Amino acid sequence: MEEKTSGKTVAIVAYLTIVGTIIAYFMNLDGKDPLGSFHIRQAFGVHILFYILAALLGFFDSGSIVIAFYVFFFVLWLFGIVHALKGEERPIPVIGPLFQKWFSTIS
Repeated sequence: MEEKTSGKTVAIVAYLTIVGTIIAYFMNLDGKDPLGSFHIRQAFGVHILFYILAALLGFFDSGSIVIAFYVFFFVLWLFGIVHALKGEERPIPVIGPLFQKWFSTIS
């Protein structure tokens, strides 16, 4: 007997590192829950943007820029996971709608 994974669980797992996003993607393959798919796209976008900007940030030698960078991404991550915990489909401000558009094939 198979147990269906809830969309809320998938949404929460998606924010637990990039590996969590990949695991959430495979968890969501059977049910294709809209809430899970929404947060997988949001989390994937946040993680990819983090790694791209972190690579560029490596060229700077300023502690305050690095701290601001990590605080900024922590706030984005926190925004996403809080709404996943609430079971809401609320995009991350400014870039969230772009993630939904760019990663529309991820469902």
